[in-house]
Amino acid sequence: MAIALIALGSNLQQPETQVSKAIAVLASTPGLTLMCASSLYATAPVGYDNQPDFINAVVQVATEMPAPQLMQLLLDIEQTFGRERPFLNAPRILDLDLLDYDGMQLDTELLKLPHPRMHERGFVILPLAEIVPDFMLPQGKTVVEWTAKHKHDDVRKLNPN
Repeated sequence: MAIALIALGSNLQQPETQVSKAIAVLASTPGLTLMCASSLYATAPVGYDNQPDFINAVVQVATEMPAPQLMQLLLDIEQTFGRERPFLNAPRILDLDLLDYDGMQLDTELLKLPHPRMHERGFVILPLAEIVPDFMLPQGKTVVEWTAKHKHDDVRKLNPN
């Protein structure tokens, strides 16, 4: 059984509801076992500022699915929620990113593991620190050690789950 970390985000059509529904979909998907979910976090947009704030979370799942199949499942879930990609960093109903899959290193068109920019994103690091504080990032530091770098990011924890 592989352990995977998945980041969730939304800033359209009641984003708190979108992220919560997506967590429920993951929890009820055959072949996935939801191990834990972070609280929800409100986050200022990154990359394209002229859009609403995001709601973000991270979940940990156990699965027997191979990493590419899990990534395809995440893309299919995004599509089911109505995800559109008009331009880079556009507002979105749902964004699902596979952050890590059992420590696997992979670099394909579909999937890069571990996620190459997760350490740069407070909206990923802070929820990760909540559920897997000792998780070691490829940069040689734990998630908790990275939180200091993001303490001034505009990431606000909402009511805990």
